[in-house]
Amino acid sequence: MPAPTTRRFVTGALLLLEACSHAPAADKTPPPPAASIQAIYATDVSEASSEINPRLLRRFQAIDSAAESARYPRTPAKIALGRLLFYEKRLSKNNDLSCNGCHDLQQFGVDRKATSTGIDGHHGSRNAPTVYNAAGSFSQFWDGRSSDVEEQAKGPILNPLEMGMSSAEEVVARLEAIPAYDRAFREAFPGEAHPMSYDNVGGAIGAFERGLMTPGRWDRYLAGDKAALTRPEKEGLKLFLNSGCMVCHTGPLLGGSMFERVGVVEPWPNQSDTGRMMVTHASADRMMFKVPTLRNVEKTGPYFHDGSAATLEDAVHTMGKHQLGLDFTSAEVGSIVIWLKSLTGELPADYASEAAVASVTAR
Repeated sequence: MPAPTTRRFVTGALLLLEACSHAPAADKTPPPPAASIQAIYATDVSEASSEINPRLLRRFQAIDSAAESARYPRTPAKIALGRLLFYEKRLSKNNDLSCNGCHDLQQFGVDRKATSTGIDGHHGSRNAPTVYNAAGSFSQFWDGRSSDVEEQAKGPILNPLEMGMSSAEEVVARLEAIPAYDRAFREAFPGEAHPMSYDNVGGAIGAFERGLMTPGRWDRYLAGDKAALTRPEKEGLKLFLNSGCMVCHTGPLLGGSMFERVGVVEPWPNQSDTGRMMVTHASADRMMFKVPTLRNVEKTGPYFHDGSAATLEDAVHTMGKHQLGLDFTSAEVGSIVIWLKSLTGELPADYASEAAVASVTAR
């Protein structure tokens, strides 16, 4: 196996070649000769005054204030109902846990625990990912077992280790006992004979979650504002790109667009959770997990599906070792972390507020 330094140069070379392959047809500039790759890598990070190659930045896109869906059109009434249900503790067996309990909207959509605490003190085996920007992901849950946030929202309510309701019928019966919800469902789903259904519980929560997007400085940078990132942040971005991290952490969410095997180069320490294989039962899916978004990653630790990395620095070092075969130095880890912190967006404070919940919970 090549030494880490050699692997790094090879990774940089592959990325440069990949970038050239996506150039416009009129651009006939050949890729740099192999002999110059080391020189390019060695000088790239130190040339802080230069900007990032636009071809590489095409791998990322800015996000909007909402992740709209033609399949699930949103309305103000549906969003308002979804907000109420997101904070509704009566959707749990013991009336003491809401969606917000594990996905605290004031804490960037996480509970900052390795694994969340459900009813009766039960703990699951996986870390609760952030709900912010989740609607833009290609699938939901670490193993991708739900295709969208509308479907995902129905899972934890019936999970015996999470909110613990025994059935969809029990959920609907509990909501039917609250007169204010009858009106709210009829307004959110007009024209339906039976608007208060479990599918519509998921539909309303999903409508609300689709507005939990957090654009920020990174989006302004992608839109052409070169001053949106500082010089050290750009240096960290260059190292991130040259190391090969963007192969998986790409697109609008810098993740959330594919599954990847943990332990590509060096086996993952925790082999007890086999990931997507538990859904598909296919051996090829062993240790495959959805690549998480890097947006707001500064605020969403602990990290990985098992919550095994307590700090962002730990997470970067682990990714380098197990996924890339790179032994990042402390300085390199620090540089990448500086850039990752620039991905922290702006929370939609008014939109995500719990204040409106009192209008239903008080009745």
